[in-house]
Order: sequence, then C-alpha cells, then structure tokens
Amino acid sequence: MLSRLMPREGNFFELFNSHAGLIVEGSRELVAMITAFEDVEQHARRIDNAERAADKITHETITLLHKTFITPFDRDQIHQLITRMDDILDLMQDVAESVVLYDIRRITPESRQLAEICQMCCERVRTAVSLLKTVKDADAILKTCQEIDRLESDADRVMRSAMSKLFRDEADVKQLIKLRSIYELLELITDRCEDVANIVEGIVLENA
Repeated sequence: MLSRLMPREGNFFELFNSHAGLIVEGSRELVAMITAFEDVEQHARRIDNAERAADKITHETITLLHKTFITPFDRDQIHQLITRMDDILDLMQDVAESVVLYDIRRITPESRQLAEICQMCCERVRTAVSLLKTVKDADAILKTCQEIDRLESDADRVMRSAMSKLFRDEADVKQLIKLRSIYELLELITDRCEDVANIVEGIVLENA
C-alpha cells in the first residue's frame, strides 16, 4: 500500500544538473578571486551563496530519495553522488574563507594554476552529470570521467611542485603556513571531483 502512495520516479536529474551548475559557478568565482586577487570578499560571498543554494538542493535530493519508490539507479549511488558533489562546493567555500580569514595579500602562480584545474574539473563534472540521463551514451560519459582523472593527476603534480618551491623559497613562516593550507584545499577539490567521476563511472557501467 505504501509503495502505491509514493512517487514512482523523482526529478533527480534536474536536481543533479542544478547542483552541477552551482559547482561551475563557484569554480569561476574561485578562479576570479585567486587570479585577479581583487574584490576578494565579494567573490567569497558569491561562493558562499552558491554553496548555500547547493546545500538546499542536496537536502531536497535526499528528501526525494526517501519519498520515491522507484529511482533511476541505485539509491546508495544517488546519495553518494549528491553528497560528493556537495563536498566540492564546501571545499570552495573553505578556500574562499581561508583567503579572507588569513588576510592573504599575495598569491602564487601555483595557486592560480590549481584554481584553473579545479574549474576545468568542475566543468567536466557538470558535463558528466548532464549525460547521466542518457546513460546509454556510455562512451562520452566515460571519456569525461577519464578527463577528470587526468586533471586530478595534473593537480597532484602542481601541488607537489608548489610545496617543494614553497618550503625551499618562502622565508615568511606565516605566509608558508597560509599558502600550504590553500594549496591543500585546492587539491582536495580535484580529489572530490574525481570521487564524483568514479561514482558516475560506476553508475554507467552498471546501467549502460
């Protein structure tokens, strides 16, 4: 009886796409903040707004998951996907807050490079998620996931090089600690994008 009262299928794909759009929006603000290093607090507010909006979508998705009888794919995968997507924006918010709270006055080329890689990863997350509704186009989805994996590896290399340079050349210990934290947070964003790619890849392989 309960199953008859529950909706058979929810608008999960619309929620995924809306969330992914906010991820890209946040990544663009992050790049603008770190590249130009102007209006830092304004960019931070915009990232915070995107993160708050994404939180609402995450909550709506999980609520819908509990109310829906038949889901487009495995319930655990839906939960993991929206949660990992939310982690991406949480980390962007952490970067923005750290830049403001640490009162960072100068940024490095490596920070900019990592932020740009983050944006590229986020754009591909949006692409991969948007293709889930047509999961039969497995090749295109898997190719996008592979691109995310490659970008995450690029971020690892930039991170290692940046850390080496930082500990070798930075004489100001406070600045070293601040930049190290920013590097680590930026690299974590690409890790969470890779997590999303792995979940999407699993969904495709099981349902294509």
